[in-house]
Amino acid sequence: MSGAGERNDVNRLLDELPRKERHRAMQQCEPVDLVMGAVLCEPDEPLRHVYFPLTGVISLVTKVGGHKPLELGLIGSEGMLGVTVVLGVARAPQRAVVQGAGTALRMSQPQLALELSKNPHLTCLLNRYLYGWVVQLSQNAACNSFHEVEARLARWLLMTHDRVRTDHFHLTHEFLADMLGVRRSAVTIAAGELRRRRLIQYARGAIRIVDRAGLESFSCECYGAVITHPPAAL
Repeated sequence: MSGAGERNDVNRLLDELPRKERHRAMQQCEPVDLVMGAVLCEPDEPLRHVYFPLTGVISLVTKVGGHKPLELGLIGSEGMLGVTVVLGVARAPQRAVVQGAGTALRMSQPQLALELSKNPHLTCLLNRYLYGWVVQLSQNAACNSFHEVEARLARWLLMTHDRVRTDHFHLTHEFLADMLGVRRSAVTIAAGELRRRRLIQYARGAIRIVDRAGLESFSCECYGAVITHPPAAL
C-alpha cells in the first residue's frame, strides 16, 4: 500500500533510475490507457511495445489445450511488461491481459533495445527485475499445484491489493476463475469463505479488503516468499 505522500501516478521501476537516465528513458515513452480486458500481447508473437504501468494492472496468463487460462503473475506500477527484451528476445512468452484499468507509459521494443545499449543503469535494473520474475513464476507454479483455492485466492487478492493501492477494486467471479484456473463455482465457495471470516466484502464483482492482516495470515506462504524477492520494491 502507498505511504503518506507517495504518488500513485509513477512507475516505481523507472523511478529507481538516476534522474538523468530516468528523464531520457521517459522521453521515449508515450502515455496510454489500459482498458479492462484488453490483450496487450499474445505468446510467441513479436513484442512491438513494452509497458510501464502507472495505475493499471496487467496479468500474464497461459493456456494448455482445452483447459481454462491460468494466471502466472501480475504487473503493476512496480514493474513492466516486456522484460524479456533485456535478453534480446523480442517475442512475448505469455498472453498479457489488462486486469485493472488505468494508465501506463509505452515504449517501442526497438527503442527500449536502443536504450539498453546506452543506459547501463537501466540494463542492471531490468536484470534485477527479471530475476524477481523468475522467483515469482516458480513460486506461482508450486502454489497452483499444491495449495487450496481459498489460500490461493487470498494470495492473489493481496498481490492485486499491493498493485492497485486501494482497498476497493472490481473483479468478477468469471475473471477470478480464469486467473486461478478453476471453475467459477470454486471461486464462489472460496470468496464466500473469505467473506465469512470477515477478511473481504464481495458483492457483484466489487471487492473491498476489510482485514489485510487477516488475509495475509489466511494466505499460503507463497505470498511471503514472493514479496521477499519481488520483481521490484512494492
